[in-house]
Amino acid sequence: MSRVPTERFSDRVDDYVRYRPQYPEALIATLRKQIALEPSWVIADVGSGTGISSEPFLKHGNVVFGVEPNREMRRAAGRLLARYAGFKNQEGSAEATGLPDRSVDLVIAGQAFHWFDPARTRAEFRRILRSDGWIVLFWNSRRTDASPFLREYEELLLRHGTDYRQVRHERVTAGLTEEFFQGNCRRLALANEQLLDYEGLKGRLLSSSYTPANGDPARERMLEDLDRLFRRHAERGRVTMLYETELWIGKPGREPR
Repeated sequence: MSRVPTERFSDRVDDYVRYRPQYPEALIATLRKQIALEPSWVIADVGSGTGISSEPFLKHGNVVFGVEPNREMRRAAGRLLARYAGFKNQEGSAEATGLPDRSVDLVIAGQAFHWFDPARTRAEFRRILRSDGWIVLFWNSRRTDASPFLREYEELLLRHGTDYRQVRHERVTAGLTEEFFQGNCRRLALANEQLLDYEGLKGRLLSSSYTPANGDPARERMLEDLDRLFRRHAERGRVTMLYETELWIGKPGREPR
C-alpha cells in the first residue's frame, strides 16, 4: 500500500463510502449558533474525500467546493453528490486549493487535516477566505475506552494495524490544532455513534488505511480476530461504535467573535 498521504485511501474507496460514520444532525445547528452559518455562504471543504463532510452543508443549501487531491475519492464524491447542484468538485490540496482569492465564507476540513502542512495551509486558507470568514475543523474521534467492545477493538488495531501507531488520529492533538489557529480557536464536542452488524463492522475496519491490504495474509488473521470480537460483544446482531465529533472553530491570527 502506498504511504503517500494523498493516495492512502485509493484502494479503500468503496468501504469508505459505505461504512465511514456520518456527522450528527446537530453539526449544522451548532454552527448556525456559533458562527451564524447561513445557506448563502460559499464553503471550501478541503480534503473532502468522498463527500461525507460536504453533504450536511449541501443539504443546508450551501455551495460547496470539494477540494480533494485523490482522483478515486474525487470521482466517488462526484457520483454520490451529483444530486446537489451546489457541489463543485475541485482538484487541489490544502496548500494549493486552486480557488480564487477571497472566494469563500467558510473553510472546513475533516480528518485529512493531520496530513496538511500547517503553515502553508494557514496561508492558503487566509488567501481564499473573505475578510470575515471562518475556519472549522471537525472529525469523528472513536472513543477507544468507552466500552469493553471499544477497548478490544482498539487492541485489535494495535495488534494488526500496519502503521496504526504512527497515523492514528491522536496525531491531531489539541496542541497541533491550537498551533494552526495560533491560539485563536475554541473547541466543542458532539455525541455520535454507529450501530453496525458484522458486515458493517468489517467494512468500517477495512476502510482504514492502516489495515492490511487485500491479498495480504495478515488481513485474514485480522478478520478472524474481528469475527471473534463481534461474537463476544454483539447484542441483537449489532455492536455500537461510539464517537465524539470534535469541532475546532476559529480565525487564524484573529480572535473568534
